[in-house]
Amino acid sequence: MKGSEIQTRLAQNLKRIRKAQKLTQFELAEKAKVSDETIKNIELCKTWTSEKTLAQLTDALKIDIHALFLPVPSTFDKKVSDDKKQIKANIVENLRRFVETSLKEIEAE
Repeated sequence: MKGSEIQTRLAQNLKRIRKAQKLTQFELAEKAKVSDETIKNIELCKTWTSEKTLAQLTDALKIDIHALFLPVPSTFDKKVSDDKKQIKANIVENLRRFVETSLKEIEAE
């Protein structure tokens, strides 16, 4: 995967998650303690962001960082290739393992 594809995925996911939480760019910027210009530039793929900014964004949105880099559902065609099917299966398997592990940790507490 090319860097530009990763940047595009980050931009799409950030925007999608922000909108799902009904936040404006300005509101997210305030919560994350970054400028609204930073949010705008990330969502428009004008700039790459630092690890610190990613951490601030994930904290503000209350999400795990992997959520910003998962494939965007609209990128999968209806006629999905075998490679894309395998990627989707791997993502589902990883999420299933994560949930199972998390539940076991909660039960152990």
